Amino acid sequence: MRRRERWRAFTALSAALTLLCGGLAAAMPVHAAAAACKVVYKKSDWGSGFTTSVDITNQGDALDGWKLTYAYAGNQKLANGWSAKWSQSGAQVTAENESWNGHLAAGATVNIGAQFTYSGTNADPTAFSLNGVLCNQSSSAPVVALTSPAPGSTYAVGGVVPLAATATAGSGASVSKVEFYSQDGLLAAGDTSAPYTLNWTPTAAGTYSLYAKVTDSTGATAESAPVGITVTAEASVVAAPAALTVAQGAKATFAVRLSKAPSAATTVTTARTAGNTGLSVTGGGSLTFTPQNWSAPQNVEITADASGTGQATFTASATGYAAATVTATEVATGGDVYTQRFLDQYNKIKDPANGYFSPEGIPYHSVETFMVEAPDHGHETTSEAYSYLVWLEAMYGRVTQSWAPFNAAWALMEKYMIPTHADQPTNSFYQPSKPATYAAEHPQVSDYPSQIDGSVSSGQDPIAGELKSAYGTDDIYGMHWLQDVDNVYGYGNTPGGGCEGGPGADGPSYINTYQRGSQESVFETVPQPTCDAFKYGGKNGYLDLFIKDSSYAKQWKFTDAPDADARAIQAAYWADVWAKEQGKGGDVASTVAKAGKMGDYLRYSFFDKYFKKIGDCRPAASCPAGTGKDSEHYLLSWYYAWGGALDTSAGWAWRIGDGASHFGYQNPLTAYALVNASALAPKGTTAKTDWQTSLTRQLQLYKWLQSAEGAIAGGVTNSWEGNYGTPPSGLTEFFGMPYDWQPVYHDPPSNQWFGFQAWSMERVAEYYQVSGDANAKAVLDKWVPWALSQTTVDPSAGTIKIPSTLTWTGQPDANWSAATGMPAANTGLHVTVADYSDDVGVAAAYAKTLAYYAAKSGDAKSKQAAKDLLDAIWKHTDAKGVSVQETRTDYKRLKDPVYVPPGWTGTMPNGDPINSSSTFMSIRSFYQQDPDYARVWAYANGTSSTAPVFTYHRFWAQADIALAMADYGRLFG
Repeated sequence: MRRRERWRAFTALSAALTLLCGGLAAAMPVHAAAAACKVVYKKSDWGSGFTTSVDITNQGDALDGWKLTYAYAGNQKLANGWSAKWSQSGAQVTAENESWNGHLAAGATVNIGAQFTYSGTNADPTAFSLNGVLCNQSSSAPVVALTSPAPGSTYAVGGVVPLAATATAGSGASVSKVEFYSQDGLLAAGDTSAPYTLNWTPTAAGTYSLYAKVTDSTGATAESAPVGITVTAEASVVAAPAALTVAQGAKATFAVRLSKAPSAATTVTTARTAGNTGLSVTGGGSLTFTPQNWSAPQNVEITADASGTGQATFTASATGYAAATVTATEVATGGDVYTQRFLDQYNKIKDPANGYFSPEGIPYHSVETFMVEAPDHGHETTSEAYSYLVWLEAMYGRVTQSWAPFNAAWALMEKYMIPTHADQPTNSFYQPSKPATYAAEHPQVSDYPSQIDGSVSSGQDPIAGELKSAYGTDDIYGMHWLQDVDNVYGYGNTPGGGCEGGPGADGPSYINTYQRGSQESVFETVPQPTCDAFKYGGKNGYLDLFIKDSSYAKQWKFTDAPDADARAIQAAYWADVWAKEQGKGGDVASTVAKAGKMGDYLRYSFFDKYFKKIGDCRPAASCPAGTGKDSEHYLLSWYYAWGGALDTSAGWAWRIGDGASHFGYQNPLTAYALVNASALAPKGTTAKTDWQTSLTRQLQLYKWLQSAEGAIAGGVTNSWEGNYGTPPSGLTEFFGMPYDWQPVYHDPPSNQWFGFQAWSMERVAEYYQVSGDANAKAVLDKWVPWALSQTTVDPSAGTIKIPSTLTWTGQPDANWSAATGMPAANTGLHVTVADYSDDVGVAAAYAKTLAYYAAKSGDAKSKQAAKDLLDAIWKHTDAKGVSVQETRTDYKRLKDPVYVPPGWTGTMPNGDPINSSSTFMSIRSFYQQDPDYARVWAYANGTSSTAPVFTYHRFWAQADIALAMADYGRLFG
């Protein structure tokens, strides 16, 4: 079974509809979605074959075109069929209307049939879908879906925007009307009969967020997911992407279409109109658009010669339409195929039509929306994604010598993911002598809320004063970890925009999820705002789900993911190195200095959660409060967090670190950069010394956690189970902190994912390649042979088999402290590979590790393995990037109960109730509008035994693939 991306969670106790604009309009689907349907399946079986008779009843609006899909659990094979166009792919069977029976009126039934062969068992299919909607379902609430226009479409003022929707009333009711809205309000009177349509003529240019609203005969209402479009001031040619990069001797494409239907066939001509003559149109220079296909994109091909460099402007024009321009840049790659692959992948990521970015330019966690792993929606994003964008643009600067995109990526991160002063308004009340009030963490979700306990002392924060002195502010310069980019939940915590903007707020919204102990999985979380003004949730907002106190105050709170901040700093280090190699260090100097500032604040992750003394810290009441730096473990912990009162007269704020450190978060290259690169020098008076100690401590941790085979085990904690409990007897310790094979989170275990191995060892390998440190080499000398022994790659066939799930036994052999030093080899600590995967993102990070190690050590086997992995990855390219199918059996957990304390009730911003009956899906009813909802829910609720299969395009994975190609080209090209 293929494993999903690792889950991330943070524990921090004590504590609007946007547009998908700028892209090409997607081709309209062949069929509108069915609102509701019923299927009756019968068969006549003779032992080795059978015939079926299938009645399809349309229980919704009239359909002009239908497609039925279902799957068999055995080896049934289609022989022939009638009254429909039958086909089969694997277990999935499809029956699509013939030309003569495509119209299916409301309430009408059509009968179709087919003949199959089989051996063994012949169980009936359990789930049927008509035009993507699951049939044989009861409904208790109305449902509406906007089927036109397509997301990202572009139209002209005065042109017609065709709106259409399908709708179903709640049980026992009928549809009264369907209305169409933009963000500015109702567009026209409601349509009272199916099909529900509106030909809307916009009168002003701009971006519009459109949605449909259904009202049934009981007065119940529902709204569709929004669709973003762009309206231009005049009819125009639309081209995307607006910029692309082409290597010498290579080709690239952009797409063109029209914003408004022509009255007759119209020709779009594309030619170079300025700039580099080494770039030319070699395909699609003359394209014809008709009143029928005007919105369907067609490609223009650009080819670069073998010697030119620089930019050229290409203009796509048509009579009666405003022209569109595309800027193409030719760069020299020395003919290196891997650098060319970087550019090809970069162009796909940056193409607006592929959907990686929000209208603000924020990278989504994934292009696809039905996504539950660490984020619980694909169009959320993480600080991880921002850091990968910074890294991607740093590499782009190296390849093209253009550094504006790198600076823009950091500025985007600073604008949207680093809280502004308005977001953290009461930091001036923070008291370093009393950083936070103690509240114990607990293993089980049902142990919450946790009691605030002021009798347990916190230590002193030793860096707050020097940070304020260095930067002249009390505010924290670090990224929050999670963002609802499209404001799907509706909290509206927009960066810099104050608190609780609500469902109608424009722009991204800060949110939080995990806060309830090591067993809390993503399927058990209650999403909540970072700025809790008691507007949503219960009477105390969401606070009393997590903490128990005598009274509650409205407050703001943020959580930092240290590995993401460290990755952004790592990228800035490379930007500084590469820009200076080009004589352009000044182009990035101001941005690189900000990376040093981020590193200064990142030191909060070096401290125990409550600034208690490191080592033998148990129980909480008697664990000594730290003074000076004795609460500093010098490792990148799982998080740090900060918050404060919304009421400026309340006069309080808090900060916490974390005592739990996972090896997968460590980044020795970032530590090295903050110590040795003058352009990244942090201003804190003790920052350089702290990071120098951290560099040594991180390498020591890797060595102490390295198993007999070579893989790196979990980590350590200064606070067992998050409450300074007593660990199991006999656990060995690292500087007084006991070993934990699954630091922080246990569902799933935090160190079972091989991706942590690849990510973290890649940083060690980069550090080794830069510094030549023998300690880093020693770790890699043991890790690389183990990883290669578990890897099978066929580059010609694209076959990839790398570790996925790891299991652990034993522990490090002995304690390690400043006094004892490194003990003997870990003969009692072992790793086993439980299963394997073809995860292309992890494979890319793994390939980078091998490439950097090979570049410094000269190891030919690693170099070849890196090349083979990259060549195999490239076999899986598609229109949006690189991806492989993955089966999501974990989506069975969408019905998991979400623990809510007895008697606690509240609501989500959209009105979803929160109570003791809540489940993951019940408090996320917006998923019912997702195009993948029907098939996923059929599996989750047991009406289908087939686990859903996805081809995801995660931003971090797509960026890592691009980076791996460029790194190999740079190191060996």
